[in-house]
Amino acid sequence: MIMADGPFGRFLRSLAFIVSVSLGAALSVGYASAAPEAYYMMDARTGETLFEDNAETPLHPASLTKMLTLYIAFQEIERGNLSLDSMITVSKNAAAQPPSRLGLKAGQKIQLRYLIRAAAIKSANDAAQAIGDAIGGSQAKFAERMTRTARALGMRNSSFKNASGLTAKGHVSTAKDMSILGRHLFYDFPQYYNIFSRRQTDAGLTDVANTNRKFLDSYKGADGIKTGYTQPAGFNLTASAERGGVRLIATVFGGKSTDDRNAKMAKMLDRGFAKAKRNVGEQPPAPPQFDNADNELLANAMVEDGLPQGGLGSAAKTVRQVVTLTSSPRPMPRPNFSELATGAQEQVAEMADGIAGALAEVTGLAASSADLPFAVAADGTPTAAAPVVTAQNAQPSTLRPLPRPHKIADLAPARNPAQVPAQDSVAAQPSMVAAAAPAPAAATDEGGTTSRSAIAPAAAQLASLAPAAAPIAEVAAPQPQRQAPIYDDQAVLAKANAAEPPAPELLGKGEVITRLSTSGGAHWGVNIGRFSSSDAAERILLKTQLVESATLGQSLRKVTEKGGGFDANFLGLTEEAAALACRRLTARAIPCITLGP
Repeated sequence: MIMADGPFGRFLRSLAFIVSVSLGAALSVGYASAAPEAYYMMDARTGETLFEDNAETPLHPASLTKMLTLYIAFQEIERGNLSLDSMITVSKNAAAQPPSRLGLKAGQKIQLRYLIRAAAIKSANDAAQAIGDAIGGSQAKFAERMTRTARALGMRNSSFKNASGLTAKGHVSTAKDMSILGRHLFYDFPQYYNIFSRRQTDAGLTDVANTNRKFLDSYKGADGIKTGYTQPAGFNLTASAERGGVRLIATVFGGKSTDDRNAKMAKMLDRGFAKAKRNVGEQPPAPPQFDNADNELLANAMVEDGLPQGGLGSAAKTVRQVVTLTSSPRPMPRPNFSELATGAQEQVAEMADGIAGALAEVTGLAASSADLPFAVAADGTPTAAAPVVTAQNAQPSTLRPLPRPHKIADLAPARNPAQVPAQDSVAAQPSMVAAAAPAPAAATDEGGTTSRSAIAPAAAQLASLAPAAAPIAEVAAPQPQRQAPIYDDQAVLAKANAAEPPAPELLGKGEVITRLSTSGGAHWGVNIGRFSSSDAAERILLKTQLVESATLGQSLRKVTEKGGGFDANFLGLTEEAAALACRRLTARAIPCITLGP
């Protein structure tokens, strides 16, 4: 086009120049602002780096962030704070998130399993933020936990500001860190990893399709993990693939499009499979290493007075795992030896009458306490025929319980059934009645109960009094009947504190066990959570025992290593006492699961 001369022509030429310069500047800025590229490739079996480029430069991770949000959600499920069926209330913050969205409304309740599916597969921002707000209480607190968790996983150059991955100042990660996170997802939570390979699924409100389905369908062996895109980040992808026993994990940052990103990832994986060694032993990543362990991790659950809040979902088994005392309860007083001795005397008298009555029912012999090898006065005090434990002569060594046998079968001698007659008589088979070496008649354990070995001479003496011709019909061993749960707290406490020993069990015809545990069926326990260190679990056990001394004061604290963590358990409880302890702990918002024999 030819411009005319004169003022009007000069104006047109100036306008054309300005437009061309502006357009060039715009194109130049657009090209310069393209997202930086970075990539990283590792052998997932060992964590060995195969190759990398710009892999430790902090960049915008976009929705790759959701991998960490889901990792923390899986942690909460594993610890019992949540379950997949927990109903999550959608916060206003979550409902206000921009697309991609599931379409959640503020105040709506939805199962956690659907939020996990929507965040993992559709990359829904509102679903991810709803998870974060429910666990952390707020976006800021959950972001703090995300950063602490990232550090514990070895993600040294990452920090987070939200659960979804939307662009925010200080919200950065690296290609290497995201690959490390992908490896932890695969090894730490294999039961949930399959969700990343689903092409579509039900997310409660609607079916959702996987944003990564193109790559999953096009690359052989690919089974995850997560895509991400924002304008500052470009097209990101952390992928995992397995071929011939070799598993690789790689991350691409800054792709120019979905196809460009997928092509770069496929090329990287091809190089990785060509380079990776074939016969390599797996070396799973170490568990997260947290600073100051569990109390810091769960600090978001604390209220101002130091006690934890209630559980997030009604379907979860337990609640938060933090127990911080606001006062120091006075410890239980030392036992009074004089009271123990008096209680022992009373129990000796009761046992003597009980033995006489039981044998009278079986043999027809009118036995009485007078037939026993020791005398019992009217007030229940043993005479000089047996040593008497008093406050003056009682020693701590005499109050220790007998050791628990490894198994009940060890107490019974091996018997050939063919050598046992159809009917035994007490007189004809005196060896069938256990007669142990003489023991103190009133030996007691620390709870004031009488040892079973103390009544063995009585059983032997009564056996010798039975008529030789009096046959004894076979007496079937009584089968224990499980009673219905008791919900009278005072009754359960009284029963647990009484520690009344069980009646001797019959292993065979006429056989009496003379040494049994005096635990009174205390084979139950309670679990209050899993922690990252033994010390942390022991601290929580001690604090919980002080808080709930009424039911757990006499229980045994036990820390057991399991599944990469340390379980905190109280053992040595009856079934009723364990159930009561859990009800009382739950009322205090302390986690609790009963453990049966």
